[in-house]
Amino acid sequence: MHDAAHYLQGRLAMRVLLLFGSGYFLSYAFRAINAVIAPSLMADLTLSNADLGLLSSAYFVGFASLQLPLGVWLDKYGPRRTEASLLIFAALGAAVFASSTTLSGLWLGRALIGVGVSACLMAPYKAYRSWYAPERQSQLASGMLVFGTAGALATTVPVAKLMPLIGWRGVFWLMSALIVIVTVTLFTRLRDVERERMTFTVTAASDSGALSYRAIFSHPYFRRMALLGSVHQGGFMAVQTLWAGPWMTQVLGLSVAQTSLVLFGFNLALLLSYLTLSWWAPRHVSFGNQGGWPALKVVGIGISLSILLQLVMLLLPHPWAWMLWLPFALLTTVSTLAQTHVSLSFPSTQAGRVNSAYNLSLFIGAFIVQWGLGLLIDLFVSHGWETSPALRLAWLVYLLAQAFALFRFATSKAVVVTPTGATPTP
Repeated sequence: MHDAAHYLQGRLAMRVLLLFGSGYFLSYAFRAINAVIAPSLMADLTLSNADLGLLSSAYFVGFASLQLPLGVWLDKYGPRRTEASLLIFAALGAAVFASSTTLSGLWLGRALIGVGVSACLMAPYKAYRSWYAPERQSQLASGMLVFGTAGALATTVPVAKLMPLIGWRGVFWLMSALIVIVTVTLFTRLRDVERERMTFTVTAASDSGALSYRAIFSHPYFRRMALLGSVHQGGFMAVQTLWAGPWMTQVLGLSVAQTSLVLFGFNLALLLSYLTLSWWAPRHVSFGNQGGWPALKVVGIGISLSILLQLVMLLLPHPWAWMLWLPFALLTTVSTLAQTHVSLSFPSTQAGRVNSAYNLSLFIGAFIVQWGLGLLIDLFVSHGWETSPALRLAWLVYLLAQAFALFRFATSKAVVVTPTGATPTP
């Protein structure tokens, strides 16, 4: 436990936020960029929808494969060294992607990118859980998602403008260089901050008393939250980072230029929603015994409304229906409160393991939805469906999965853990 004086304040707290935020900005840009460059990739390499889904999901495969060891590394070695070391693989992966001419080469490059940026959210979450006051956690979590959404925003109109000049390969060479800059800056500028707060060495010394991953994954509370997060938060990542683009062009009939503008507006709405949540949640959402709306109640209401809105989106495949994606962005942000609830329900010394275990659940969901939608679309097309109705039918299958996950969450008998910093017990 820390006293209040130990927590980061003022300019130093802002520097830590900005440095970690810059890494997550690029991480999310890598995640989202395929939604914009998809037409060029498909044209250059003659990819099917399933190929595109598989290629995009390589990021999630690389990312998810590191989550369990990542939790141990964060608790043992600290967030600065762990993230900076892994970012080197992201720079390498971007270079491999930029220089590849085959699907397998592109897949390898994208998987390496996923490995490299796998700590870009979990490392700051570990640092924030140990270095900042508990009441600031939901604000910091929302703040990181603002950086991430800004990264997604940067891959819309800006990348569309760059593509005619340097092509998608040039874009990836540029991103490789930016990753190198962030890696060096983060490693050098956070050294003193981390040394002054050697919480990770305490964890390493008492590692035998830490919760095992088996105990975390088998806990009824964690399983309740992980199912909801994998289908809704993870699935949304798959939609935002790939299938939002094809929905605009193939279902709504928008041009590539119009799609880039719509995706820019969608991600801008998402960014503003996260900013609003970072202000609203600390004042009005309860993660413990304090007054306010219970966090999980807010999550349940937001997801319910999101499902209803997606049903309307399915029933209205008209060009003007892109506007429905703006309230969709607003509603989907509340699912991040579930991640904060999970993080606060376990001791800060085990935040690396717990956050990484939950994040693994999200990325498994993202992988399944991203590739699964592509497989379903191709399956329906092979049975005579046009691409637009095939995509809508595939989304309907995903919507049914969302409804099932919400039902299990609402009817679960698992005890809701009150975030106190103590290890929850079944």
